[in-house]
Amino acid sequence: MTIYSKLSYLEKHRFAERQIHTTPAQDLGMVIVIPCHNEEDLLGTLDSLEACQAPRKAVEVIVLINAGSKHEAAIHDQNARTLADATLWLQASNRQFSYYFLLQADLPPKHAGVGLARKIGMDEAVDRLEQVENAEGVIICLDADSRVQSNYLREIEAHVAKFPATEAVSIAFAHPTSGDVFPPAVYDGIIQYELFLRYYIEALRWAGYPHAYHTIGSSMAVRSSAYQKRGGMNRRKAGEDFYFLHKFIQEGTLTELTRTTVIPSPRPSDRVPFGTGRSISQWLAGDQSAYHGYSWTTFVELKAFLQQIPQAYSDTPNQFPPMITAFLEEEKWPQKLAELRHHVASHKGFVKRFYHWFDGLKVLKFVHYARDHGYQSPHLLEGCQELLHARAIPLPSKQQASSYLEIFRTMQQNKGGRNPKKTHH
Repeated sequence: MTIYSKLSYLEKHRFAERQIHTTPAQDLGMVIVIPCHNEEDLLGTLDSLEACQAPRKAVEVIVLINAGSKHEAAIHDQNARTLADATLWLQASNRQFSYYFLLQADLPPKHAGVGLARKIGMDEAVDRLEQVENAEGVIICLDADSRVQSNYLREIEAHVAKFPATEAVSIAFAHPTSGDVFPPAVYDGIIQYELFLRYYIEALRWAGYPHAYHTIGSSMAVRSSAYQKRGGMNRRKAGEDFYFLHKFIQEGTLTELTRTTVIPSPRPSDRVPFGTGRSISQWLAGDQSAYHGYSWTTFVELKAFLQQIPQAYSDTPNQFPPMITAFLEEEKWPQKLAELRHHVASHKGFVKRFYHWFDGLKVLKFVHYARDHGYQSPHLLEGCQELLHARAIPLPSKQQASSYLEIFRTMQQNKGGRNPKKTHH
């Protein structure tokens, strides 16, 4: 006999006890969750939110100031200063939103990191929305060093209303590419890094891969009901956003919002083992290997492979390109194909199940396999040129990274609201 648990999500999965004991506004519609670890510029983010146009429903902001029990004293001291500064900021004048600053100073070393911090804050957001019986309320993820456009909250509210089947949202982002806040080398590095991110996503889309979406932790949102249904946030110390959003990408319930923009910081950082901050640190140290574009041949082979998947339900596909063939041998493709066919009763089910297997992580694994087995990464601009040629888009007059970045930003800005369910083969 199967025994079904009647426990709620919070009863089963909550990491910490309820942190906020005030009663939420009855019209609470959105809760913004901001993990904050060893941050010096939280107030800039809060000012950015306060400058937003107010949406129709009430908004709460939960800042999870966090550190592990074994983090050095300097981090705990900075967190204490951040809490004190934020408390004074809140008292300075009337604020249009409700703010809560939660200090978690003793997280277990094994899990202390951004994933657990997001989870604690997002679970608290679930609690707040459940108290007012608004399971369709929206939980928004932002970072403590990011800025947002003034229409940020109104556009998120309008987007989830316009796309009622949406469970999660990938919000447009754009790093600052000039200014006097950082040294010129930082802006040079972030241009290369963001172009690398956009080239990869756009190359996957050209290849016909239906699950190609940006998964940026500082620019995403999720309905509370969907967050609970999909098991909540993971506790990964890095890449938590990738794994979290791919739950929704695979189900076809993620959409893109491009009518507003999050502006993440381009600063160097060592808080996580990979990502923006670490890449900029490597750039400043003279290591530019992370900015090489993946070989265009990789995506040509990927496209040839994906084009044959629909017929694989009932027919034996034609011979695959060489690098794909070698990769599939390691992945035991014949056995996997037999398994996929065995567990589905329709062509549509076969394709869906295939992409559950050939997910974003598997695609990245193939791309790295190709890079490590002969398809050497060229200079990033070479891959960008190949992609624009393939899409019949004119090359920029100036052959520099910033010119290509503007083209790729425009390309992706025009795809807002794209429904993954309509992009499957």
